[in-house]
Amino acid sequence: MRPRSTFLLLAILPLLLTLSLIAVAMFQQQQDLSRRERQVIEQATMAAKEAELLNLAGMARSALTPLYESRRDDPETIAEALRLLARLDYGIDGYFFVFDTGGRNLQHPRQPELQGQDLWNLRDTQGVPVIRELIARAHEGGGFVRYLWEKPSTRKLAPKLAYAISMPRWNMVIGTGVYLDDIQVTLARLDAQVDENIAKTMWWIAGIAVLGVVLIAGSGLALNLSDARVADGKLRNLARQVVKSQEDERAHLSRELHDSTSQTLVSIKLLLESAASQLGRERTPAALHRAVQRLGDALHEVRRISHRLRPAELDTLGLPAALDDLAEEFNQHGRVRVALQLWGDAQALPDEVNTVLFRVVQESLTNIEKHARATRVNVRLIFHASGLRLRIVDDGVGFDVPTIRADPRRGIGMRNMRERVESIGGSFSIESRPGRTAVLADLPTEAIQRLRAPQQAAA
Repeated sequence: MRPRSTFLLLAILPLLLTLSLIAVAMFQQQQDLSRRERQVIEQATMAAKEAELLNLAGMARSALTPLYESRRDDPETIAEALRLLARLDYGIDGYFFVFDTGGRNLQHPRQPELQGQDLWNLRDTQGVPVIRELIARAHEGGGFVRYLWEKPSTRKLAPKLAYAISMPRWNMVIGTGVYLDDIQVTLARLDAQVDENIAKTMWWIAGIAVLGVVLIAGSGLALNLSDARVADGKLRNLARQVVKSQEDERAHLSRELHDSTSQTLVSIKLLLESAASQLGRERTPAALHRAVQRLGDALHEVRRISHRLRPAELDTLGLPAALDDLAEEFNQHGRVRVALQLWGDAQALPDEVNTVLFRVVQESLTNIEKHARATRVNVRLIFHASGLRLRIVDDGVGFDVPTIRADPRRGIGMRNMRERVESIGGSFSIESRPGRTAVLADLPTEAIQRLRAPQQAAA
């Protein structure tokens, strides 16, 4: 893994870990807070319910006190007491019920079918012995009992809190209760609100995490792009230096061949010709004549190699003159007819531009001569307001550009041309089909000016 990627990973992982720990801590805190709020609300509500029941029980006791203190225990008095209790109803779900101490129901305003039944062994769905518990609390002087009972308004079982008191002389237990399902609804609503708040908090933390990762990744991407641009610039400079070194070596070798080897061969040829002249035509051996001829051929080949390595016209007369000389050279010894056209106002170009474009034309013509089986080549050098374009078009058989480009063993010359052009800030492309292949090299004005600046500063 690259150092940059490792750095980004080490930046993102602690962020995610920290936010995860914060999320877990906040979740636990909100859960604890929810439990405490639930307990407080439930306790407060139950306290209010219990206070309400105590008030209701006190109201019932106050209503029955005149009869109870009259010391009358006859059926008429008890019946009057039951009628008083029946009139104390407070809503559809609020009523007083009466049992004797043996568990027989004496009055139930909402369920008259229970009247007269022995309910001593009655249990709710959770197994609570309802009547026995109420009677026991009443005998203790009054107390609360929680159980499940049918709610009159809904006809469904609901949790209920009841309070029972005893009238010993009448052998009577009086009770009333309030249903607690509203507490459950309130608590469920509270739980839903807490869950919603927790979910929102988690989403906020997740959003912050995503934003943090995006910012870090974006910063890393910006750094990578910056590094890539710097590396690309260094690579371009290196390619330019390599090309310059090659051209300098070519120029040096060309001068050595022209100034040293070529001059030596000329001297030898002159000496041999002088020797042949002194011997006379009749006395000169045929081998000497052949040696002079072979030496002339060698001198011509050395001059041709020197010119191919680095034409002198490129440095003295500029790119158009060097291309014209190159085209003439191909027309003299090749099967391909090369036509050079200049469009626009020609201008002096930097040495690197001259060298690169000359090598592109040279490489293209060599490839066309070897592989294209073309008869005509049109080389067009176009000077325009936005820069410079080199266009080389032949009428050969063409080739599959993507296939050649993908094959590492082929297309070396094409890759070299592309690298040369891109190293000076230009763009390179090849379009090919049977009957037409076009090589295009474009160089914008900005790149030409950038390459010309060091040359002008040196001058």
